[in-house]
Amino acid sequence: MPRRAPLLTRFWSKVDLPAAPDGCAVWRGARTRDGYGSFWDGKRVSLAHRVAYEALEEGIPPGRVLDHLCRNPSCVRPDHLQPVTQLENMRRGIVGWNSAVKTHCPAGHAYTDENTRRYAGRRHCRACDRLRQAVRRLDRPNGESE
Repeated sequence: MPRRAPLLTRFWSKVDLPAAPDGCAVWRGARTRDGYGSFWDGKRVSLAHRVAYEALEEGIPPGRVLDHLCRNPSCVRPDHLQPVTQLENMRRGIVGWNSAVKTHCPAGHAYTDENTRRYAGRRHCRACDRLRQAVRRLDRPNGESE
């Protein structure tokens, strides 16, 4: 049975190093549906950018995730990665940006201070909340309470 190459040697053999000094180190191995590299470390599948960061930096602080500053999910270059909270990572991402630029709820009500309730880091339209509550009251059989 052939002996496996040392773990990090095998890992770095799957990376295209950048031609430019500030370019991305692109993972060429298996990837997730979202484009993040995945690497079998002998025990489990790990995200490639996490393996690279943990191998070359002091590790990922507890409660932090790695944000790709370059916005390239297949990049494993540690100086393109920054440990941040999950909330900060979402805010920096396209999903957070798309939500932040919305001025109206899906029903067309304006997100004003008076009409916006914030809960669990998200905006909720008070007008839509009132409409949902009114529909629930109408749907209840007479005399029943919630």
